[in-house]
Amino acid sequence: MKQIQEPAKNVPVMAETDVLVVGSGPSGLSAAIAAAREGVDTMLVERWGSFGGNITQCLVGSLAWYRYEKTVEAGGIGMEFEKRADEMGATHESNLAQYLDEDTLNYVAPKLAESPNPPPASAPLDTDMFKYVADTMVQEAGITPVLHCLTVDAIMDGNTIKGVITESKSGRQAILAKRVIDATGDADIAYHAGAPYRKSPKDELMEISMNFGCSGVDVSRFIRHTARNLRYIRDWAKETAGKEDSELTSHMVEPFNKAKEAGEIPPHVKLESFWTTATPLGEIKNLNTVDIAGIDATDVWDLTKAEMEGRQRVIWALNALKKYQPGFENARLRTFGSCIGVRETRKIIGEYNITEHDVRNEARFDDSIGIFPEFLDAYGVVILPTTGRYFHVPYGIILPLKVENLLVAGRCVAGDKVSHAATRQMMCCAVTGQGAGVAAAVSLKHNTPCRKVNISQLQSALTKQGVRIK
Repeated sequence: MKQIQEPAKNVPVMAETDVLVVGSGPSGLSAAIAAAREGVDTMLVERWGSFGGNITQCLVGSLAWYRYEKTVEAGGIGMEFEKRADEMGATHESNLAQYLDEDTLNYVAPKLAESPNPPPASAPLDTDMFKYVADTMVQEAGITPVLHCLTVDAIMDGNTIKGVITESKSGRQAILAKRVIDATGDADIAYHAGAPYRKSPKDELMEISMNFGCSGVDVSRFIRHTARNLRYIRDWAKETAGKEDSELTSHMVEPFNKAKEAGEIPPHVKLESFWTTATPLGEIKNLNTVDIAGIDATDVWDLTKAEMEGRQRVIWALNALKKYQPGFENARLRTFGSCIGVRETRKIIGEYNITEHDVRNEARFDDSIGIFPEFLDAYGVVILPTTGRYFHVPYGIILPLKVENLLVAGRCVAGDKVSHAATRQMMCCAVTGQGAGVAAAVSLKHNTPCRKVNISQLQSALTKQGVRIK
């Protein structure tokens, strides 16, 4: 690759803080709130114009669609997101029966009774309003917020991180910090700091998605048609534990197959939809329909291709829905996701690397920073937490090798391929985020490196913040 020599220059320090959190998705937002609640100066830096990550940028309001009657969860800030959103009018009614006529109710009732579990009990978030919810929670916690600020390098002193270099409308600036939490999703800070990581070849990475929403939908007609054409997890999952097979799902594929048969969608294009949030205003606020394979979301050329190709595929999908899906005849595009949705890129190599065996077999760890239900959803594997099973989330997976006073939270924590199907979930990201935030604060209070944090002190602080550890 051709190179140029960039002249050296002094970089002004824009801020100094105790704990710096980079990235504000569920993991970063949880980390910053948790650290601030421990009484340490905390700064939260976000590259976009709002906090919330996949929730607010990619329209993903289904924080806990896996939640069933017997599901056991960690509590903590992740569930607080739902509670605060509900209190602030930022959730949507999830009762779809209101749209059904008596004949359809009578038709669908016996089929619902065949399902071994009641429907999941999680109200979807209003992803636009959650921007305001996140602002409110950040301000209440006393966090120093920075939006529209991209982090481009790590400041190192030997193998210890001392801060980051940023680029923004204010120019190239530095932020100095005693502890840094990488919640970028892509392990960007760990990468710049020289921490070991792994990344699958891009033809093996999970697909990326361009989500979208529609208005002008005859919601009652759509829901009635859906109720008479129910689909189950067995219709699309490649692997389950068996107990999931009869669970209902919002999976929708027929209109896209018809459009392909008519030559209206290229045969190589994958389109199948999961949808959430039908409103009385004629909206389906999130359709997760467009998946694109072979994209490395740490490559700017691939990201550019994915964004533009994603929007093209949305238009193909919308046209197919209008033509072949009852209720969508007069639908219009309501919104594109603000950016492409990424599921997998870099993952750090950690002090411990959680495994498929761990998440499938209720692993227990002495250094637990929380729990997560036995919920896997990736690579065609779908395991739902309908029986109360859960695993411990160990502190070791957020500790990168070779770099001191850096913690990593979110989907880039250490683990193998199938464990990623659990740790990438937004509620699990909140668990690792809150663990990282409290660990950073505890290490500061006791003047010890993050790698040598007293686990009992960490667990005690997390328990006081409402996290279930065991």
